[in-house]
Amino acid sequence: MSTAQLTNDDIGKQVVAADGTAVGLVSGYRYGTAYVDPDPGITTKLKTALGWEDTDEEEGYPLQEASIATVTDDEVRLRSDL
Repeated sequence: MSTAQLTNDDIGKQVVAADGTAVGLVSGYRYGTAYVDPDPGITTKLKTALGWEDTDEEEGYPLQEASIATVTDDEVRLRSDL
């Protein structure tokens, strides 16, 4: 399980899948949860793996810490087993 924790400082970072595919950008951080504005081209399979399949979030989709592999200065990389 990931020990990566996002903060307000991570807003604006690109979120990428383990294979390097862009998923979206961290658009907000509220009450310990980061939110992602998804790239319009991400697949339904990835949306389902992240729990975003039937949600219409105007302020972004919540990103669960358990889905994160690493956080760098430039990006948030998702786990490879999603």
